Amino acid sequence: MIETKGLIMRFADGSSIRYQDLAFEAGHSYALLGASGCGKTTLLNMIAGILTPTEGSVCIDDKDVAVWSQRQRDDFRIHQIGYIFQDFKLLGDMTVRDNIDILRLEGVDVGNMDALLDRLGILRLKKRRVRNLSGGERQRVAIARALIKNPPIVLADEPTGNLNFEVGSAVMRQLIDNLNGGTLIAVTHDDRLSGMFDHVLDMNQVARGEATA
Repeated sequence: MIETKGLIMRFADGSSIRYQDLAFEAGHSYALLGASGCGKTTLLNMIAGILTPTEGSVCIDDKDVAVWSQRQRDDFRIHQIGYIFQDFKLLGDMTVRDNIDILRLEGVDVGNMDALLDRLGILRLKKRRVRNLSGGERQRVAIARALIKNPPIVLADEPTGNLNFEVGSAVMRQLIDNLNGGTLIAVTHDDRLSGMFDHVLDMNQVARGEATA
């Protein structure tokens, strides 16, 4: 269970985002819809421990990650969260295999790599350098890297943004079908995908932006 309470994020320019209290249950999938700048990615980053909320708490299984040290949060994210970043954060000079295999250094078992790459339709690209892949292919590599550790929490920031609707739907179905009792929270701009999720949150209603006074 992921619960947020009293979350407020203030930024250097004086603006802020105030969130309603939220709960995300294990075994459920959640789509976050809303206009650009309404706080979707910021919420993911606070849950992942990348950002520290100015006020409020982010509790995962009754533990407030917002009060942990950055090292504790980083360790938790590495081992318990699969994060699919909007800009992929892949190593372009390395192959697909090496981008995933590097997780061994963090104690992640990557023994099911080939099976996962095959399900995502990119096994044939295993030895290709990431810089030579298309945007959609890179997207699927990023998804494979997030899912390889079978994390109990998957956070996905526009996971199908570089894919056409047909391929994007198939990839989103892979994410949902591979939950294994975990929690998926996905930001998407495509409301056509919302029917695939257990819950849909309109972030324009959940979060309220506040301009500099």
